[in-house]
Amino acid sequence: MKIKALAVPEGDGVVVKRLMPSQNLRNYDPFVLCDHFDIESGGFPDHPHRGFEAITYMLAGGMQHADNLGNRSTVYAGGAQRFTAGKGIVHSEIPQGRAVGLQLWINLPQKLKHIEPAYQQVDAADIKVEKKDGVLLRHIVGEAGIILQTPVLYLDISLLPQSHYEVHIPDGFRGFVYVLQGHVWLQEQHLHASEALFIEGVQHLQIQAKDNSQIMVCFGLPHGEPIYQHGPFVD
Repeated sequence: MKIKALAVPEGDGVVVKRLMPSQNLRNYDPFVLCDHFDIESGGFPDHPHRGFEAITYMLAGGMQHADNLGNRSTVYAGGAQRFTAGKGIVHSEIPQGRAVGLQLWINLPQKLKHIEPAYQQVDAADIKVEKKDGVLLRHIVGEAGIILQTPVLYLDISLLPQSHYEVHIPDGFRGFVYVLQGHVWLQEQHLHASEALFIEGVQHLQIQAKDNSQIMVCFGLPHGEPIYQHGPFVD
């Protein structure tokens, strides 16, 4: 299933490219929301959340996070922040100059919906990076990266023209590949910037870049439970 992210107004005068939820796809267990943002003003003033975890991954610039737990910090390009909303958190996200990145929401299983909220930040220097044959790979989750309550594979992959890369998908995982820039060939389909291919039941992804390209690979182990999203709450 191929889906194109659509422009959606959010926060304080912000427009994001939203992959989901949309009229085409409400969610994709365990994933609830995926926004691609490029903003220089406004932002996301104090607002509440509960019932899920979120990763903000920065591609350029910086984003300041502040919450009612007392956390206040800024993550810059190549770094990531995670908040576990659990039983409830109030936070804000304000760009520091231009801020480009993605926010991904991962559902919490019912048994963890009421855990205590938490926060984690990982700077670019601490994220595992691999380089090989025209491919640069960054591991956002796991290793020294973001820690989640749900098993997730989350990769930032940059490819030179005509380069190839194979991604191993853990057994039982489902997810999507989102193109940030460029043009890739994946699962016998062409994908361009702002398009994503949702995939399940495969163990190997063969990716070929047609030109300079950057993609996000995001797969997770589904909980097999209904996802009830009500704006900022996922029950």
